[in-house]
Amino acid sequence: MTAPDTDSLVESVRALVVVESPTADIDACAMAVTAAHEVCGQWVTSPARIEEHEGRPVLRWGPEHPEVLLLGHLDTVWPLGTLERLPWTCDAARMTGPGVFDMKAGVVQAMAAIGLLNLGPDDGVGLLLTTDEETGSHRSRAIISRAITSARAVLVFEPSLDGSLKTSRKGTSWYQAEFTGRAAHAGLDPERGINALLAAARLAIATLDWADPAMGTTVTPTVLTAGTTANTVPAQANLTIDVRAWTAAEQQRVDASVRGWAPLEGSIILDGGIDRPAMEASSSERLFMLASECAGALGLPSLGQASVGGASDGNLTAAAGVATLDGLGAVGDGAHADHEWASITDLAPRTALAAALVQRLLNERLDNK
Repeated sequence: MTAPDTDSLVESVRALVVVESPTADIDACAMAVTAAHEVCGQWVTSPARIEEHEGRPVLRWGPEHPEVLLLGHLDTVWPLGTLERLPWTCDAARMTGPGVFDMKAGVVQAMAAIGLLNLGPDDGVGLLLTTDEETGSHRSRAIISRAITSARAVLVFEPSLDGSLKTSRKGTSWYQAEFTGRAAHAGLDPERGINALLAAARLAIATLDWADPAMGTTVTPTVLTAGTTANTVPAQANLTIDVRAWTAAEQQRVDASVRGWAPLEGSIILDGGIDRPAMEASSSERLFMLASECAGALGLPSLGQASVGGASDGNLTAAAGVATLDGLGAVGDGAHADHEWASITDLAPRTALAAALVQRLLNERLDNK
């Protein structure tokens, strides 16, 4: 296995970054998938496939149900036109541009790792790149679920955290509470009204008791809207609640608390719930050990591991019971920020690490036969 050429890796990243792909713009995402198809063809001999699932374009390579799935996304949080303000740049050490760190450099590393191993579509390794991860992967969840039917491992090429692999992620839950009260004149007869704003405020205050700092569980009211005019008792109010937790048990505990709360007056309609289950450390423990051994064999620095609050598609695969290791993508910083950048010097070593880990997993399959 020869080392990948850094200049070729950088050029592949550039080809993806200059095609803007905000999640909400399906046409732009389709163009990004086409660009990724072309880039993949430069690294892998057998062709990738452009598919559509629930109205979203995706790129796939390899079997429908691989034993080892390399997972990522091509959409970004950046609106069209961002390149004019934050253009692609490249020097001896860094690349910049919208989505370069999260996660187009990681996409190239995944493709190049397949190419380094000279894998074919029947070798048990698959690549899946979606286009709605940044907004929750609601259209992509079904295809991800089907893709991991036979998987022994999922390797997620989201960016690293200062070079560390991500071995656990908080689960996310979202709730939208709609309150209905009764309008009344705020000056003449407010007592005849039912104040939906106060009901929403009571729920917001109640959430303070559901957080558990010792467990790392956060419950945060984030958006509150209410009322129509300054002299009317609000008949309607809406409250959004954000929940993050390290374990499924904590997510379920908070979910029960939210659903068990009721207003003193008026009515409530609750929407939402557990969105992405927690990616618990147990799901990545063995894969991290293997990755660390691979890094040592390659003469790379010792790998770190990190627990992060944000969720990814790795949360979904880990919750499905498939061993999952995240953060195998770019080294850099600035996801979703103007200073987003990815390391050039780490591109080739991280690609080699990914290839070595995939090979190790394939060797285990052969050893078990």
